[in-house]
Amino acid sequence: MRMVDLIEKKRDGHELSTEEINFIIQGYTEGSIPDYQVSAFTMAVVFQGMTERERADLTMAMVKSGDQIDLSQIEGIKVDKHSTGGVGDTTTLVLGPLVASVGVPVAKMSGRGLGHTGGTIDKLESVAGFHVEIDSSEFTELVNKNKIAVIGQSGNLTPADKKLYALRDVTGTVESIPLIASSIMSKKIAAGADAIVLDVKTGAGAFMKTLEDSRELARAMVGIGNKVGRRTMAVISDMSQPLGFAIGNALEVKEAIDTLRGEGPEDLTELCLTLGSHMVYLGGKAHSLKEARSLLEEAIQNGSALEKLKIFLSSQGGDATVVDNPEKLPQAKYTFELEAKEDGYVSEIIADEVGTAAMLLGAGRATKESVIDLAVGLVLRKKIGDQVNKGESLVTIYSNFEDIKEVSEKLYENIKIASSKVEAPTLIYEEITE
Repeated sequence: MRMVDLIEKKRDGHELSTEEINFIIQGYTEGSIPDYQVSAFTMAVVFQGMTERERADLTMAMVKSGDQIDLSQIEGIKVDKHSTGGVGDTTTLVLGPLVASVGVPVAKMSGRGLGHTGGTIDKLESVAGFHVEIDSSEFTELVNKNKIAVIGQSGNLTPADKKLYALRDVTGTVESIPLIASSIMSKKIAAGADAIVLDVKTGAGAFMKTLEDSRELARAMVGIGNKVGRRTMAVISDMSQPLGFAIGNALEVKEAIDTLRGEGPEDLTELCLTLGSHMVYLGGKAHSLKEARSLLEEAIQNGSALEKLKIFLSSQGGDATVVDNPEKLPQAKYTFELEAKEDGYVSEIIADEVGTAAMLLGAGRATKESVIDLAVGLVLRKKIGDQVNKGESLVTIYSNFEDIKEVSEKLYENIKIASSKVEAPTLIYEEITE
């Protein structure tokens, strides 16, 4: 088998066999197939696409290129949730304890974040003492005992994907549905879950800006998951404006606590209940989505979801008293109110640019070496469709430095006010199960 023949075959629009895809991924991982040939192959995929079977084969070839997490010692159906990213996306912090509180095991492997704020681990480390450096046997024990634990990404998971992603980044081949879908799903499948719920974002703050592209990606990932034996579904949700109010690590932890108490933002609460209902249903704890949602709503109302958060934090060394005393979370030195310059209605909050404003404060990483300031960030006081009066606060800025001119300018540029009433955007566009 020669790589050049396979490049030409895909270039001409033909379907590659399972063996041919395995040959490409194995050869590239081992170093016997060079970058320049694989970049030619990925460009051919950009133009010619892949069939559903090819996508599944590509995904599994990448899964088999490295370690696979064995969760078989954990009792029950393990359901994982993946979001394609966004601004103020606090869903994991809410969903973990919420879903665990009704008996679905949440065995979560999370990483640190590059972007507007930290990843799930960075956010959790806002809680003094919390750590994810636990071995696999303790991880299994904690999930069996508490139904929830979070461990840092370790081992040699999907090395082929890491190499391929780095290559795509410098060869103009990032934006290909088969390549994006197989990249995401290879990591989820290697992490060992039995079922996967996907939160596919759409809008200005999302990787996929249009509903059409988001739908195509969601269907591709659901197709891959179901084809390789993982029950998979996707929710397409809005990211034209930040989710919830908080953007920043400790601020998002506080918002998660509020949400588990039943006092969180409407959009964050609704999305968590929708995603969580699918997790509970796939986890076999409810006969219908309606029943699953009722269980979750009850867990919030009776306090068991909040209690599960305390157990989760303390089991991994964290100070669980922050749940009742959020002022123990890292606090910024200064707070500033960004006041509206005119009367009207909020017509636009450009999510990714508002996220960049949070990063300018130090809430996120521009590079892997950047140090995150866990205390800083933004809390929105208005969302799209809300009425606002001149002088009223649009955003509270939490900062550890006094000069916030650049941050304020960025926010004013990207929070638009119109004179006439504007409708709030749709939160959930579609739920895809096949």
